[in-house]
Amino acid sequence: MPARDSWRSRWSLLRAAAALTRGPADLLDFVIPLWAGLALGLDATAIGLLVALELVVSCAARPVAGWVADRADRRVVAASGAVVYAVGVAGYAFATDDLAAVAFAAAVVSGVGGSLLWVALRATVSEQYRSDATAFAGLVSAEETGAWIAFVVGLSMLGAVGYTGLFLLAALSCAIGAAFLALMPAERAREERSRGAARGAVRRLAPLLAAVVGSTAAEAGMGIVLLIHLQKHFGLGVIEAAWVFLPGAIALAVLPKPLHVVVVRIGRRRALLVAAGLSSAFAGGLASAPTPVVIGILWVLSAVAWAIVMPVEQAVVAESAGPSRFGTAMGAYEAAALAGGAVGTALAGIAYETGSWQVACVVLGVVALLGGLVAPWALRKMDAADRPVPLVAEAGETP
Repeated sequence: MPARDSWRSRWSLLRAAAALTRGPADLLDFVIPLWAGLALGLDATAIGLLVALELVVSCAARPVAGWVADRADRRVVAASGAVVYAVGVAGYAFATDDLAAVAFAAAVVSGVGGSLLWVALRATVSEQYRSDATAFAGLVSAEETGAWIAFVVGLSMLGAVGYTGLFLLAALSCAIGAAFLALMPAERAREERSRGAARGAVRRLAPLLAAVVGSTAAEAGMGIVLLIHLQKHFGLGVIEAAWVFLPGAIALAVLPKPLHVVVVRIGRRRALLVAAGLSSAFAGGLASAPTPVVIGILWVLSAVAWAIVMPVEQAVVAESAGPSRFGTAMGAYEAAALAGGAVGTALAGIAYETGSWQVACVVLGVVALLGGLVAPWALRKMDAADRPVPLVAEAGETP
């Protein structure tokens, strides 16, 4: 019973920390490009460089964070990452049009902190997955719950506290998340973590990482092109555009665990094909969506797809890596997701500017479909189980 109580306490604190840190992160990904133009007076090139800087630092730091998470107490690594991320977020509050360099420094710090936080946190959930097949569905649900609450609260308060207050509140939320991680029960006595075979772990994941690049490219591309379209075509401001995304965010917070049951029933490969179909249907529907309300409803289709895809991808990563390499594997997975996001964002911008809204939707719909077709092949290539199978618990371990 004490072991069970310790597990429940650890899992509850971890989910709370995930919500408290992911919420501000997603909100600031949405707000920072707009703030940089309005408050700092940066031109489009400088805004792009600011966003790209954090992305590049995050992508480069992910493998290093994985190396650290495999050699240190993951709870401590995650908590330290949350503190560093909070410092980076707070740094944005002190940037001005005369001190725009502060924003770029904040982007670097945020990229490093976020890497330590999320790689170590996902490696910790991989440990939990050893006895609970719904662990990654629960993590996605916690993250997205934090995201939609952060959007509602943050954007509702923006008029009262301004961007400076918003950044400081986001930093406070991340600091509280760090405290929750620090309060988690210490890791079980763990096996000696291997210093070798890291390359082998990443090579085994290569087929899945290719699919991850494709799926995140489609998702990130649709997100950015949709935001541009809402602003340019419908004339929506920051807050109005955020409400269009809200139904999908709530759906993504609610659906992962119910859809886990569906994945168990039909198998991962079929579920990933269904998700690809939903993403493509979403992109096709957007091409002719007449109003923001219709777009908001269609965005739910994308949420359903991601409620299937993300837990499956992360579970397969955990199954394919031994406990001593959870950090390395999750670092590679997150780096691939970030690389896909960069590709998708660039592709979306080019398609939108050189073609049209409809062209961008069709291009990204094709990318989503191709990524969805690659994913089942990747599972076969890796000889991954078609249905969720928790990793074998250590001898004497009580979930």
